[in-house]
Amino acid sequence: MVQYLTARLDASFAALSDATRRGVLEQLGRADASITELAETFHMTLTGMKKHVGVLEQAGLVTTRKVGRVRTCKLRPGGLEEEAAWIEGYRQLWASRFDELDTIVKELKQKEEVDGRKGNE
Repeated sequence: MVQYLTARLDASFAALSDATRRGVLEQLGRADASITELAETFHMTLTGMKKHVGVLEQAGLVTTRKVGRVRTCKLRPGGLEEEAAWIEGYRQLWASRFDELDTIVKELKQKEEVDGRKGNE
C-alpha cells in the first residue's frame, strides 16, 4: 500500500510539475475536450499533446476514450484526492508547529515585559 501510494504520488506530482499539463487539467475542469482541441488551445502539435495527455493518464488524473478517430479527454473523478490528503497531512503538521511557535513567541514577549518592568523599578 505504501509503495503504491508513493509511486502514485510521484507520478502525480511529476505530471503536475509541467505548466502545460496543469493547464490541460484546468481546461478539462471546465469541459471534456479532444486531443485536437487541447493541442489547438495550447498551440502544440498533436504528438506533443498526446504525450502530455499520456503522462496525465498514467498518473491517473485523466481518462481518455476513443470514438472513431477522436480521442476525448476528461478528468478522472477523484483524481487528486490522495494527493490532497497527503498535502493536508503536511499542512496540519506545519499549522501545529506554527501554533507552537506562536505560543513560544507570546511567552517570550510576556517575559520581556516582566523583565523590562523589573529593570525600571
